[in-house]
Amino acid sequence: MQFFGGSEISPSPPAPTASGNNAHMMYVFNRNGVCLLYREWNRPLRTLNAQQDHKLMFGLLFSLKSLTAKMDPTSSAEKGNLGVPQLPGQGCSFHSFRTNTYKLSFMETPSGIKIILVTHPRTGDLRESLKYIYNLYVEYVVKNPLYTPGSPIRCELFNTTLDQYVRGIA
Repeated sequence: MQFFGGSEISPSPPAPTASGNNAHMMYVFNRNGVCLLYREWNRPLRTLNAQQDHKLMFGLLFSLKSLTAKMDPTSSAEKGNLGVPQLPGQGCSFHSFRTNTYKLSFMETPSGIKIILVTHPRTGDLRESLKYIYNLYVEYVVKNPLYTPGSPIRCELFNTTLDQYVRGIA
């Protein structure tokens, strides 16, 4: 089952033109901010412990979502205060931002799952790739009868497939 068109996992979207493995790290959060998955590929500098890193990343996403919704020029309804939680799909949203050292690509699903992929700054648009990763998550994790929702993802088939895919896109 595929939530972004089609009924099965579709073929991999085209890879960005950058050569080599440019993916640094990936996070998957549930709607409550629990980190279900954290993967590293090319992250030479580790400055925080894992819990602090996860809290900072989720806080950054929360703040950026709130800021983009508050600044939405097309919204005529009362926008509320900055920092008020938004429902998935509510208001304006962001897809990525780029610094001189990395690019952060973000996708939030209707169920509140947040997927973040941090890559090399010259990596192209990864929206289709994030959708594909979400479809992998649904196929290998959500449909797994042994998986308990809200618990860390420990599915070897998912991890192997994810590693192969991410190494090919970035």
